[in-house]
Amino acid sequence: MYPIKLLPYLGVFIFLMACGGTSDASKLFDIQLEGQKKQYQKGQSVNVAIRNKQKLPIDKIVYSVDGKELKVDNGKINFDIEKLGSKTLKATIAYDDQTVEISRDFKLLANKAPEIYTYTILNTYPHDAKAYTQGLEFSGDTLYESTGQRGNSSLRKVDFKTGEILTKIDLNKAIFGEGITLLNNKVYQLSWQSGVGYIYDQGTLEKLENFRYGNSKEGWGLCNDGQTIYKSDGTEKIWLLDPNNLTETGFIETVTNKSIFNRANELEYVNGKIYANVYGKESMMIIDAKSGAIEGVINFGGLKKLVTKGANWDDQNSVLNGVAYHSERKTFFVTGKNWNKLFEVEIMKK
Repeated sequence: MYPIKLLPYLGVFIFLMACGGTSDASKLFDIQLEGQKKQYQKGQSVNVAIRNKQKLPIDKIVYSVDGKELKVDNGKINFDIEKLGSKTLKATIAYDDQTVEISRDFKLLANKAPEIYTYTILNTYPHDAKAYTQGLEFSGDTLYESTGQRGNSSLRKVDFKTGEILTKIDLNKAIFGEGITLLNNKVYQLSWQSGVGYIYDQGTLEKLENFRYGNSKEGWGLCNDGQTIYKSDGTEKIWLLDPNNLTETGFIETVTNKSIFNRANELEYVNGKIYANVYGKESMMIIDAKSGAIEGVINFGGLKKLVTKGANWDDQNSVLNGVAYHSERKTFFVTGKNWNKLFEVEIMKK
């Protein structure tokens, strides 16, 4: 009877010995990439190989990123992947009538450096110096603006030429208002750390409903392309929201040719690009809305010096923030938190 009792364990023992003493088959193989680097660039062809620690007979290897198979050509894979940022290369390995999946994390960066842009001031208009500007967007000639700070947060319609506030609603004193966007005759507004957003009637600013955030923990900026709403949260991610239910369907990551970058704040979508204020900086990013590549940086240095410091001014927090595109004039409008001026500008390569 003694040998019979050992039979079930004998097979396990033989398998473990064949696998180098481990039942975790993923420890039998490693993905080796050219240079063993932690980051590569979009479109780069890279040598790839599997380190077969136990020299097991391999039948087939399939490489993939984001669920898309990458073909191997002469021992190389090409990182022609649409979305940039933090990635995981997976290798599905078939061997000895078994299949195992192993992975390797890396960063996929843009294939060229951002271009540098500057600006020309076309017109200057008055702006409410009490407005801690968080979001701007045009509908025709009417400027919609969201303001922040607890106890002073609001949503308003503004005559941009005179600075007159046409309609204004105040948020609950506990709420810190953030970015806005307009879509389908509705205004969507974020709060900062409360995990909740608001939907209003665009004409009356009557609040229609609230919505909750998903994996994004904070609310910073909003924009849309007519089909998708984009939401920044202060990290490297810009989230994609379904306008029908405001659920997060995915995200892009903001990336240069050297690193993954964060702190995109107020957003504006124009012709496939997202224009994003860099929080605390006198600059704005031009981001490809599909890949996340930062294709340009606009230097707005000097603009803040043209603003008169009022009673609400704070040198640390009264920063550039607020960007809106006027589709008929084909110009951008920018301002800042507690700035007394709204600038109409033309953006151009330096």
